[in-house]
Amino acid sequence: MNLITPSTWDDAPEPDLGSPRFRPGAGRGKIAGSVALAFLILLAAAAGSLAGLMLVYSVDLPQIDQLEHYRPSSTTELYDVHGRIIGSFALERRIPIGYNDFSPLLRQAVISTEDRDFESHWGVNLMRVARAAWHDVFSKGRAQGASTLTMQLARDLFLTNQRTLSRKLQEIFLSLQIEHRFTKQQIFTLYGNQIYLGSGVYGFEAGAEYYFSKHANDLTLPEAALLAGLPKGPVEFSPILSPERAFRRRNLVIDAMLQDGKITVAQAEAARSAPLGLHIEAPPNSVAPWFVEEVRRELDRRFGSEEVHAAGLKVYTTLDLDLQTAANQAVLDGLAAYERSCGWRGHLLNVIAGGLSLDSFQHPDWTIPPSPGLYTHALVTGILPYQVAARIGTHTLILTPDDWSWSHFTTADQFLHVGDIIYVKLTDVSGNLLRGSLEEDTGAQGALLAMDNTTGDVLALVGGRDFNLSQFDRATQAERQTGSSFKAYVYTAAVEDGLTPQDTIVDHPVSWGSYVPHNYDGKYLGRISLLKAFADSRNIPALELAARVGIENVIRTAHKFGITTDIPPYLPVALGSAEVTLEQQVAAYSVFPNDGIRIAPHLIRRVIAADGTPLFDDTPDATEVISQKTARTMMEFFRGVTSEGTAASLAALHHPLGGKTGTTNDFTDAWFVGFSPSVTCGVWTGYDDRESLGDKETGARVALPIWTAFMKTAIASSPNESFLADQPAPPAAQPAALPAQR
Repeated sequence: MNLITPSTWDDAPEPDLGSPRFRPGAGRGKIAGSVALAFLILLAAAAGSLAGLMLVYSVDLPQIDQLEHYRPSSTTELYDVHGRIIGSFALERRIPIGYNDFSPLLRQAVISTEDRDFESHWGVNLMRVARAAWHDVFSKGRAQGASTLTMQLARDLFLTNQRTLSRKLQEIFLSLQIEHRFTKQQIFTLYGNQIYLGSGVYGFEAGAEYYFSKHANDLTLPEAALLAGLPKGPVEFSPILSPERAFRRRNLVIDAMLQDGKITVAQAEAARSAPLGLHIEAPPNSVAPWFVEEVRRELDRRFGSEEVHAAGLKVYTTLDLDLQTAANQAVLDGLAAYERSCGWRGHLLNVIAGGLSLDSFQHPDWTIPPSPGLYTHALVTGILPYQVAARIGTHTLILTPDDWSWSHFTTADQFLHVGDIIYVKLTDVSGNLLRGSLEEDTGAQGALLAMDNTTGDVLALVGGRDFNLSQFDRATQAERQTGSSFKAYVYTAAVEDGLTPQDTIVDHPVSWGSYVPHNYDGKYLGRISLLKAFADSRNIPALELAARVGIENVIRTAHKFGITTDIPPYLPVALGSAEVTLEQQVAAYSVFPNDGIRIAPHLIRRVIAADGTPLFDDTPDATEVISQKTARTMMEFFRGVTSEGTAASLAALHHPLGGKTGTTNDFTDAWFVGFSPSVTCGVWTGYDDRESLGDKETGARVALPIWTAFMKTAIASSPNESFLADQPAPPAAQPAALPAQR
């Protein structure tokens, strides 16, 4: 046998390819060619299909350059006169911030748990896709995600959550374009401001403020880990709805950060053992809900609902947060005092009798975190003779006999049952158990509105007892009979007709046809001064004056003050049968300390767009209603009420004040409207269904204490103020000296 070796390779004879010994198998060449051709055809088909898919699924894709001008739907914020936030409007509660405003801990927590290769991949992590596909095919468990932060951003901004191949391909194509156009910092910033975190909150800044009452740049490690774990399941891992699952999810994020070497073992152990540490922010608009709602309505009229709820406007209002807080407390304390004075009425709703579960019941009041002084509803869960246990959200409240002594029941089981919904005032929230006093919500309502005399700024507005239960604004929307507070217009018309406070009138039995009026106390004082008649709110003198000047003239006078009610020309109108809103009464009464000038009340000072562009700047609307002389004469009447009349208790404040009580027939409405030199305030109390407040429950007894409690705060900052009539007149201008004679 001849062997061909490397050394003899060059000398070897050429093989005879035509010999059968060297001819390949006849079918092998054809098979190899066919395979190669088929491979090329398949490759071309795959490329064509991919190109076709790219064409099909990219035709309707949004243009990525839109992101260069992208501004997410953001929150419109409302500020008080001192620049403090009092409320907000949002379709999506979001506060956009820059990259450096996310704490490094938060950024690393997000990357470690959501996309640890974020800094290196180009939008799509092929290894994660492959692992997820393998897991989904061979595992019967839950489908595994493979989306990068960029893919999540693309989906949230432009696509739906529909689980289809076409949507996934579009997501990939968009991610590639985003990575090509933007830096990693820009992508993270977009993601961090866009992602949903549950409870209506979008973006990590809004999440930090809502869950922890702090900025995203100030988060601790456990807090950052909790927020970073929410995008995977905002509802499933909600720290409010599912605190145990949220705790476990947070610790998984901490473990991921440890595995990535971003935190130490000691840091991880300390963070894992830390409590959730929630400090839930009170719901937006909870301090001045009726005021905020009035502002929203006005903004909607001016700018449209979409602009108001999504454009991130800055709205600078007239509200003073300190005065609003005082107004809230004054109304609630005043109504509670009235109800305690009436004794226990009962008629409590019971959730068990209503077929509801004690464990699952949730009251609308419980959205507001417990705090001292808060009035709220609680669910009775246990009763012993001398102790009541009740639930307020996840908190337990304990009541003892001292807390219900006003009800005159010795033991709790005499008048309460498990499942009752009771009304309480919290007194201590510092420990694990809440403490409070039993109150009774009979349905009595109150409203308060205060405004600055010289600017028309509405400083405080309370439209009712509980906004969660009734959004009806009793300060601006409810028209109620004014009672004797309407007499201000009767006496103004009389003063303009030439009468003075020192003039006299006879208080005696009188009738006009079948109309036979009487005084509140059923007595008659004979001849008295107009000043005393007004201060003591005598009915007969008011009717005599209205008859003298003409009831039509009285009604015209009321309309000059801004009362828009269509008032019928009947004599009893002089005693307050006309129905007027509290807002109109307050604005009208501010004319008197203003020397006859009416400043229309307003709630908004200015509005600024998100980019700083001024959109609206309000100016006071001033109108002369009565002469300075008439206004100052009327001030004598009003100050007589507060010094020796139906509101004489105000003399104890040792401050210049004026005003007028008002009480209607059957005690259905109780009013007090009055003023200091700088602030006019009105209070109304009553029932929505016009039920009687009770015998002798007058404006001086029910409304005046609320007004007094509020005004103590209002006048505290201006102890030395005085009415215009009490201020010394400016020195008369001296005539110019004559030029010297030559």
